[in-house]
Amino acid sequence: MTATQPPLTYEAFLELATADPAVVGLVLKGSRAHEGMTTAHSDHDLYVVLADGARTDLTRYAGHRSPELDLVFCSLTEFRALGMPGFERYALARARVVLDRLDGGVAHILAGKAHLEPDEAFRESAKWLDAYANSVYRSVKNDRDGHSLASHLDAADGLRFLLELLFALDHRPRPYNKFLHWELIRYPLPDWDTTTLLDTATHISRTGDATAQRHLFTQVETLARRAGHGAVLDAYGEKLALMRS
Repeated sequence: MTATQPPLTYEAFLELATADPAVVGLVLKGSRAHEGMTTAHSDHDLYVVLADGARTDLTRYAGHRSPELDLVFCSLTEFRALGMPGFERYALARARVVLDRLDGGVAHILAGKAHLEPDEAFRESAKWLDAYANSVYRSVKNDRDGHSLASHLDAADGLRFLLELLFALDHRPRPYNKFLHWELIRYPLPDWDTTTLLDTATHISRTGDATAQRHLFTQVETLARRAGHGAVLDAYGEKLALMRS
């Protein structure tokens, strides 16, 4: 009769990985990388970064998932490319280095993911500004025409695009919704009062308030024009009158 193996713990895996020279980095993401966000349900989401071309028996744990530990194995080259672009970018931007055998090289890679280069930030903010403006226009137009559900849904879409825009303007990846408050409290957006912005987003998400949307859009327009995105806004022509407060 075969004895049941105990589940792999985070501490046990760290001991194995730290002793293996094929592992050049260990990176913890998610709630356990965000101070104050850990709960009784938080697992350890761990990237295991292997030297390019390295072979190790640790790969027998590739894809391991349990209530305590989720493992993602990748080569150093793959790790450099993760989230560039992609959904994982924010997770890596705020991840915590557990092991760095590259003399700070792993931390340097993470720092690069946390910062959008000027050209990238300009392209991304222009894209999200257009999406945000389009949603605001649709929402306030539907509100005017008595289509309350459509207006509310467009308002919700607009908030998503707005957050992408505001963080892109600050050369940062947008945080996941779970970490939005955490991020803004610790790293506020320039030109915005964090409490006011969060309260306004909460109000619009709950009510779809067209007047609040217009007021917010007017603030965003000023910042977007200052950032050089006047052409994106001017493309809306006479529609802007309906969108402004």
